[in-house]
Amino acid sequence: MTGTVAQEIERLLRAALSPTHLDVINDSAHHHGHSGDDGSGESHFTVVIESPAFEGVSRLQRQRMVNAALGDIPGERVHALAIRARAPGEHKVDQT
Repeated sequence: MTGTVAQEIERLLRAALSPTHLDVINDSAHHHGHSGDDGSGESHFTVVIESPAFEGVSRLQRQRMVNAALGDIPGERVHALAIRARAPGEHKVDQT
């Protein structure tokens, strides 16, 4: 995690979802020169999050919960956000 957007993503998710595990990965360097690259170095992120708030919640609702916690960041300030959300004890499955 680097930069101010990554720090804000982490802060917002910790406050809203009390994760037991959280990784905010800046993937922007892999998209340099591609669509959505604004040159800021903070245009593409992956969030890997585990939270008790996701227990009994569908994959779609989990993504909605993460997006709601992040406000205007997805789509406005960040071009792409991949979300891997799970409840504690669930298998670590790629949910992008």
